[in-house]
Amino acid sequence: MDSIWINAPAKINIGLDVIRRREDGYHEVKMIMQSIRLFDRLTLTKTKEPGIKLTTNLSYLPVNEDNLVYQSAKRLMDEFHLEGGLDIKLDKRIPVAAGMAGGSTDAASCMLAINDLYGLGLSKRHLMKRGVKLGADIPYCILKGTALSEGSGEKLSTIPAMPSCYILIAKPNIHVSTKWVYTNLVLDEHTNHPDIDGMLASMKKRDLLSLSNQIGNVLESVTIPAYPQIAAIKECMLQNGALGSLMSGSGPTVFGIFDDKDKAMAAKEKCRELPYRCFVFVTDLYR
Repeated sequence: MDSIWINAPAKINIGLDVIRRREDGYHEVKMIMQSIRLFDRLTLTKTKEPGIKLTTNLSYLPVNEDNLVYQSAKRLMDEFHLEGGLDIKLDKRIPVAAGMAGGSTDAASCMLAINDLYGLGLSKRHLMKRGVKLGADIPYCILKGTALSEGSGEKLSTIPAMPSCYILIAKPNIHVSTKWVYTNLVLDEHTNHPDIDGMLASMKKRDLLSLSNQIGNVLESVTIPAYPQIAAIKECMLQNGALGSLMSGSGPTVFGIFDDKDKAMAAKEKCRELPYRCFVFVTDLYR
């Protein structure tokens, strides 16, 4: 086998809590992560000439050591002394800088593809140990599906699958700095922490309505006051049939949970009528 392609699914945060700011500057988190059926695609081809050649459909993305895909490929090729070179084509469909782990899922999928292409025989756990050195979200993106993330994001455990539903994605055309959000997050006795354990209980009972009523993201307390269009998008989804709506990660992407595809499609059109440029997309869960 000289070539392989792989889909890289986006993720959303069904619940995101920050427990505390640690002495080392990192934050201790507790998050429920869910893969969705919105994909980038990577095609990897062995070449005789040594080196890594990365190309992408977005001209503004780096195609050198500054790209996580390049870094992940180089790490495995150097570690296992893989002969020849590698041509990587990255077709981006997940919005960039959206809080949906687009860069991390691309790097994770690149590692999975190289493992298969070269027959390295590495387990997902072995790949996850290597991936965490490049980015905190990469281990989850290797695992995929529904998972609980703890610590600084590196402690992962599989949990009961989220009940079947439809997901409406709306990403406004704004940029939110993750570093800025975490720097400005206030954790004190007034902080409204989401009930992650309650969400897990609802998922175990496969109670979509209960889960949708519980979803929460502590980072909204920082991002929404600075970017009120996020709140407007959430409200639009809720007024048009969403069981629940939430900002994913540090933003700016908003998602809505629907039990009916027609309702989700109708809400998508309503979101398009808002006075903000938005990427909108209806999909479902990636298992």
